[in-house]
Amino acid sequence: MHPNAELIHTFYTCFANRDGAGMAACYHPNIVFSDPVFTHLVGPQAGAMWQMLCARGHDLAVRHTNVEANDTHGSAHWEATYTFRTGRLVHNVIEATFDFQDGAIMRHTDAFDLWKWAGMALGTKGKLLGWTPFVQSAIRNQAMHGLDAWMQKMQKAD
Repeated sequence: MHPNAELIHTFYTCFANRDGAGMAACYHPNIVFSDPVFTHLVGPQAGAMWQMLCARGHDLAVRHTNVEANDTHGSAHWEATYTFRTGRLVHNVIEATFDFQDGAIMRHTDAFDLWKWAGMALGTKGKLLGWTPFVQSAIRNQAMHGLDAWMQKMQKAD
């Protein structure tokens, strides 16, 4: 198996074990992460996001398949099932792409249907309005506010 494929497997195995620090260790210090919710995280923000999600995901279940990688690029399919803070069950299906540098993940992009996610996480409001720029912007803003608060809390704990 290519070392970068092993790195992807390690990343998702850590996720399945709710080991956010292990996930962050797979990232290059200058990592750039994006997905439909967290559209541009750089460096420590990306690792902190996974640590936050792992800490909050009490019933989180993660499965990954179709891992492919070479010296510079990689991809994987993964699925996460968890209870969102609204009490609603979410089953998110994600396609991930990766770029590697110096034996670490330098760029990580996750793609999923934000409208579909909003319908699962937010219920009727998400199903009816989750496609609108207003609701999607609100989701993004709330997520970034939560990440900022998490990072401040972790800095105070150090």
